[in-house]
Amino acid sequence: MAIAKEKLIWMFRTMTRIRRFEERVAREFADGNIPGSVHLYIGEEAVATGAIAHLKKEDYIMSTHRGHGHLIAKGGETDKMMAELFAKKTGYCLGKGGSMHIANLDIGMLGAAGIVGSGIPIATGAGLSAVMRGTDQVTIAFFGDGASNIGRFHEGINLASVWCLPVVFICENNLYAVSVPTSCSLNIPNVADRAVSYGIPGVVVDGMDVTAVYEAAGEAVARARNGQGPTLIEAKTYRFRGHFEGDSGAYRTKEEIEQWMTKDPVNLYKAKLLEMKVLTKKQTEDIDKEALAEMDSAVKFALESPFPEPEEALENVYS
Repeated sequence: MAIAKEKLIWMFRTMTRIRRFEERVAREFADGNIPGSVHLYIGEEAVATGAIAHLKKEDYIMSTHRGHGHLIAKGGETDKMMAELFAKKTGYCLGKGGSMHIANLDIGMLGAAGIVGSGIPIATGAGLSAVMRGTDQVTIAFFGDGASNIGRFHEGINLASVWCLPVVFICENNLYAVSVPTSCSLNIPNVADRAVSYGIPGVVVDGMDVTAVYEAAGEAVARARNGQGPTLIEAKTYRFRGHFEGDSGAYRTKEEIEQWMTKDPVNLYKAKLLEMKVLTKKQTEDIDKEALAEMDSAVKFALESPFPEPEEALENVYS
């Protein structure tokens, strides 16, 4: 699959922005500026970027508790994202959702969810709505390897298969469900092997290679948009940080982490673009500087924004 130069550059810029956003979130959380808990996407940037590169604004994504990267790739504004993490009323959810429940319906981000696997049937519902309304919208559902053992995984994908819905299910297999390794929770080599039981394609892809994800997702999105039903993609990836900020990480060895960090998706892709002469070294450095400046501005916006008033807790709720 030939990739246009503009798309190649967009993917590098997006991965860089995700990385710099997450690094800044880690710093602000450590400084006590972010309440609650945060789960960072560092190391997994290639998955969201390569997959969402095929979506239109009106297409949907369903995210997870580790969802900052998904929202940035879908077009989220980092100042509103940072404000949401800071619990400020200028955030996407008016400071009431925080990291694990951030959403922006205007760009098709149906929401992040702290409940494992809960987004899978919601994505199936979004696919059904597209069919009922006669649009060509596609939905991508992101979830982790742990969610592949939840009942909602089987129910959601089975129904999408039965009704031939335009949904792409992407398992971000980072090898651990919190601290449980996939070797202890799966008796098959790949989550994607389960696709055969639903009669849909199952694809395993290197989740550290953004172009590999792009190619696999491109075929799946095209199938969905053309009325050929869902696909299950498993992206083998790795989170460089703990499950959450503050996680001791005692269940992983230092050697394992160091080995995976040699496959850093941002660095590998940068090297590839330099070799292809798509970007110069100075251009990659300029993109990185722009991302750093963007995050400085996002934090400034968040710090200067007001908290919601106590009485606002009763607004925007169903009763």
